[in-house]
Amino acid sequence: MRRDTLTREKVARAAVAMADESGGKVPSTRKLAESLGVQAMALYHHFRNKDALLDGMVDLVFAEVELPAEGDDWKSAMHRRAASMREALIRHPWAIALMDSRANPGPATLQHHNAVIGCLRSQGFAVAGAAHAFSLLDAYVYGFVIQELALPLDSPEHVQEAAGSVLEQAPVDEYPHLVEMAVEHAMKPGYTYADEFEIGLGLILDGLELKREAWV
Repeated sequence: MRRDTLTREKVARAAVAMADESGGKVPSTRKLAESLGVQAMALYHHFRNKDALLDGMVDLVFAEVELPAEGDDWKSAMHRRAASMREALIRHPWAIALMDSRANPGPATLQHHNAVIGCLRSQGFAVAGAAHAFSLLDAYVYGFVIQELALPLDSPEHVQEAAGSVLEQAPVDEYPHLVEMAVEHAMKPGYTYADEFEIGLGLILDGLELKREAWV
């Protein structure tokens, strides 16, 4: 690949793909350059250092998240945005710790934040209320994804296995409430842990609706 065919986006996308494949390790300049078929020095025309590369990688993740459109109902928009954010973070789990840590956010990041705040502000949220809502929703999405990825519950079969293991190690007379939840909830046909995301998100959105006019 000739240097003049290399673009900032190509470099960032290659870095994202390598981070995804490696389980979250940001690639070295040398390995990234090798994957692109260029010399390492060619990358510095697009990203001057590792921090700048991380900024670009995070910006690509933000670009995958569905944004509120002008006139959207805020609850529906925040629901879609949260679900889309969860999907993006599952694809790129390495990004969770970086999403809001960048000192030099890119255009997609800035557009994302502006659109979310604008949607909330246009439909009754004071500035402080929009900040509260934004913080709460992100804390829920990021935290849920961390837990979801850590738990061995990514399919109904794995849920059954995990619940069965609990039952083997937890006598019902000693742990009646734990056994009850395993049998009456987790082991029911069709249950997946991902279902809990929608339930929790709905509760948060309902709570925000109750509070939005009280925040000034």
